[in-house]
Amino acid sequence: MNNRIIIFESTLRDGEQTPGATLNAQEKLEIARQLARLNVDVIEAGFPISSPGELKAVRRIAKEVKGPVIAALARTVQEDIDCAWDAVKDAEKPRIHVFLAASDIHMEKKLRKDPQTCLLEAVQAVKYARSLTADVEYSLEDATRAREDYIYQVVEAVIDAGATVVNIPDTVGYAVPAEYGALIRRIMQNVPNAYKALFSVHCHNDLGLAVINSLEAVKNGAVQVECNINGIGERAGNAALEEIILATKIRADHYPYETGINTKEIYRTSRLVSKLTGIPIPVNKAVIGLNAFAHSSGIHQDGVLKDKRTYEIINAELIGAQAAQMILTARSGRHALRNQLEIMNYTLNDDEFADFYHRFIELADRKKEVYREDLEALLIDISYADPIYELDYLHTVGGTRTIPAAVVVLRRGGESLEAVSSGTGPIDAAYKAADMITTLKTELSSFNIRAVTQGIDALGEVSITLNHEDRNIIGRGISTDIIEASVKAYLDGINKLLNLQANSNNNK
Repeated sequence: MNNRIIIFESTLRDGEQTPGATLNAQEKLEIARQLARLNVDVIEAGFPISSPGELKAVRRIAKEVKGPVIAALARTVQEDIDCAWDAVKDAEKPRIHVFLAASDIHMEKKLRKDPQTCLLEAVQAVKYARSLTADVEYSLEDATRAREDYIYQVVEAVIDAGATVVNIPDTVGYAVPAEYGALIRRIMQNVPNAYKALFSVHCHNDLGLAVINSLEAVKNGAVQVECNINGIGERAGNAALEEIILATKIRADHYPYETGINTKEIYRTSRLVSKLTGIPIPVNKAVIGLNAFAHSSGIHQDGVLKDKRTYEIINAELIGAQAAQMILTARSGRHALRNQLEIMNYTLNDDEFADFYHRFIELADRKKEVYREDLEALLIDISYADPIYELDYLHTVGGTRTIPAAVVVLRRGGESLEAVSSGTGPIDAAYKAADMITTLKTELSSFNIRAVTQGIDALGEVSITLNHEDRNIIGRGISTDIIEASVKAYLDGINKLLNLQANSNNNK
């Protein structure tokens, strides 16, 4: 049996469907480049027909990201398929991914179509997609709640039509491991032309079984696993890439499968996706949570000090999360900083390093010690929007029996704009002052803040979601001053919104 698993990475498509996880084209491209460094086999770059911005983002990924197959999703209609092909046709290795419902409840209640009509649509769509590219994947949506005889019919028909990959998704996370594995095995045994295609699995985590379901499917003949960084995705999320990969590494005796994944890029990829989507990583998240290598029990600490293997089955360095690090200060020179960045697998050109060093010195002047996590926060603290408004001055007042107030001065080009406002707290007051300057009316739907490192001088990281006319915009900001970080995050969101509006007007 071939023990090589194909890793199909869907963070940029299914992962972005996580509520609030809106990415712009530049952010999607940055994640795609990192996924290429992680060495995934397939990047599902998006659903191009869904919006002009999505089409643009997938096109850029297809043109600029080399190595993995670049896939685009499409429904079984010609317009979707044409749009998907237009988006990925310039990729080194393009793929069109077509899907249609397979369960009775989806066909009857959602599509209002009978099974035979859906079968004919599937065949026609695959034939048409195959006329455009040699690599076509077909997904039977909600397969784990479909009639098995109907699954056999559809699989046989789409393979005859030219599908090179057939996906059997657990769309609503309904399956349990033994049942799902057996379904994959029976499909391969009962469909006469099954040997002509590769079988893929795509599991959701509604019952917390996405990873084990995926691994059980592989044990029963599936060769492609569709998964997402940090397990993000619709509802309870998708199978987590990092958990699947580490299961095959740590328990190779039970899961003797290989992948091409560069495990040392897992930690970096996880952090980047969390930052850009604004979705924090739970501290107890398997493999990459902050507590994954932390020990508080005295018995555990004693054991780890004597031999890490007593309570740690994963070496942090395996995923690129080295425990040992150099602590930097304002007196650390450029050489020490460059060396630490190289250890962290970040490469900056001379201009990028000069800018980064300036920002590092500003941070080091505020903090006594700068840690690896601080450097990562600085590296990722990049706004993928033109800085229409920039923070020039901020002064806030708050406290017991005090009316919270803020003075905010923003730069727009060469113009300096000032506003003063009160609010329920200093952050609310600062946001209201910023609104007075920008004249935009937005609604703050989420506000998250965390300390990047420990200590009273820790770098604060703020992620917010702004709503404006049915758009969700994520803003991010960092500073040792949490109020300043909050205002930076707000301005990041405002600048992204203004950029979106400008692009929409230019496309009219």
